Amino acid sequence: MKKKILIVDDTKSWLVFHKKLINDLYGDLFEITTAESAFDALKIIKHNIDNPFCLIITDLQMEFINNDEHAGEYLIKHIKNLNAYSNCPLVIISGVFNIEQIASENHVDCISKQMLINNNLLLKYMFEKL
Repeated sequence: MKKKILIVDDTKSWLVFHKKLINDLYGDLFEITTAESAFDALKIIKHNIDNPFCLIITDLQMEFINNDEHAGEYLIKHIKNLNAYSNCPLVIISGVFNIEQIASENHVDCISKQMLINNNLLLKYMFEKL
């Protein structure tokens, strides 16, 4: 059975970019699911609670959340409350200037979108690290 990855980004071109990059690096080793918002991602995650994703990649800035929190940060906090996902690695891939600080505060990994554009192998290094 293929390992499952969830990619969350509100920009379709980024979803296509991430999916193509993973397929170029790993062929069809992974089954990739995408979501265009944190809310949609949570629905997908809960629907897959019995067969959880092995990795979740999320953007930070997506739909509006009622407080000052980024939608990606909201998603991460909700995922961490689900027992089935307690060991699931979470990676933020975003263009937000303080991505490293947000990732550190949430105890997740991160890659800057600009750095990823300049070096596609960063995603491969991240996968190997995880």
